[in-house]
Amino acid sequence: QVQLVESGGGLVQPGGSLRLSCAASGSSFSYNDMGWYRQAPGRQRELVARITRFGSINCADSVLGRFTISRDNAKNTVYLQMNSLKPEDTAVYFCNADTPFGVSYWGKGTLVTVSS
Repeated sequence: QVQLVESGGGLVQPGGSLRLSCAASGSSFSYNDMGWYRQAPGRQRELVARITRFGSINCADSVLGRFTISRDNAKNTVYLQMNSLKPEDTAVYFCNADTPFGVSYWGKGTLVTVSS
């Protein structure tokens, strides 16, 4: 069982920055692929960025060059650094963990609002 708790969301002006954190329970964090997804009102959940247990990263085209995903296995935490935020980045951001056993876990999400 993996529990994920996101933090760091909030209200930010366009062009601003936020750093999201996702703290994971359990001792198997380093074996999991971790990801950030988002869901805007009226839209489907979409991948933002993902980092595998080997450190390979893929990001959505819409956030390339602005968002950076990273992980600290010693702290059981994955981060999403978001720079140059745009109003269209407004969404609930969810943390995801995919275990080597094929089980996927989700956090409850943290709201990011980009508005002036």
